[in-house]
Amino acid sequence: MKKKKEVTIYDIAKKLRLSPATVSRALNNHPGISSQTKKRIEQIADELGYRSNTFASNLRRQHSQTIGVIVPKLNSYFMSMVISGMEKVANEAGYNLLISQSLETVDKEVANTQVMFNSRVDGLLVSLAYDIRSLSHFDVFTKRGIPLIFFDRVADDYKATSVIINNFRAGYGVVSHLIEQGCSRIAHITGSLLRNVYLDRFNGYKTALSDHGLDFDKTLLLETDLSENAGVDCAEKFLSMNPRPDGIFVANDTCAVSCILRLKEAGICIPNDIAVAGFNNDPISKVVEPSLTTVNYPGREMGEIAVTNMIDHLNGSSNIHTTNTIILRSELIVRQSTKKMNIPQTHE
Repeated sequence: MKKKKEVTIYDIAKKLRLSPATVSRALNNHPGISSQTKKRIEQIADELGYRSNTFASNLRRQHSQTIGVIVPKLNSYFMSMVISGMEKVANEAGYNLLISQSLETVDKEVANTQVMFNSRVDGLLVSLAYDIRSLSHFDVFTKRGIPLIFFDRVADDYKATSVIINNFRAGYGVVSHLIEQGCSRIAHITGSLLRNVYLDRFNGYKTALSDHGLDFDKTLLLETDLSENAGVDCAEKFLSMNPRPDGIFVANDTCAVSCILRLKEAGICIPNDIAVAGFNNDPISKVVEPSLTTVNYPGREMGEIAVTNMIDHLNGSSNIHTTNTIILRSELIVRQSTKKMNIPQTHE
């Protein structure tokens, strides 16, 4: 089916025997056009099916009112909260978001970056894919002066503002809590150690062990994609160990819950045999039995702050280049999965 020709202001002007300039001013609510003329023009525009070309209009003003967002995956509770926060702030400020996902691959992230550039986004917000090593695909933005902010999974060695939590401190806190519960052989299930979030949590884990006089055992470190399947696979590995770990720190809740379920199927008592802690405070952490100790990661706040800083920079009210890193507060939430019955409990 042949696509119909787009209606233009010239079609409206011809219909009403007015100048295109008059039609344009009326559609843009210019005060110099009478309300009666505006009403006539809007009525005919509606009848003809005219659509305002805001994209072209914005380009003439040297901005698109669009902010690009690249995330690893859309199907995570944490990332949905981040995007929710971003959209709230962007919409209130009259900006739109152009959102894409890298699906954790280099090629897709590079392609998405090119799409964002060609779409003339005013700024770009990025959470990096698992296996990104080179960041040269972002150079086209920095060379053109297009602002770039990383969030969650950030690039420490790239000159751009980052919005994060203190993942080292959070990881340290989780492992210290497990040790306080009597755990002395603590395993860690992590994501790619190329990414700051997982590397920092791992370093927090290692430092907490050292500070409490425990040795780091490489066999207890499992680097995975943190999926449900990974949780099951890791549980199988722990079940085959002799001795088994008595505590597990998992770098997200999805993987932690699937690990718990498999351990329970094998007759392991959580937390008395093995205490398990996750990360992110996803809704699933509250409904699994026993409820999961986790770290509250303020995703919505992260999204709001990232977009607020981007828009303030675009509007000239602040300069993101004066701020290297914005660190948000996180919180350890202690639940039943780590509360060993023979250990006196002092906090929730």
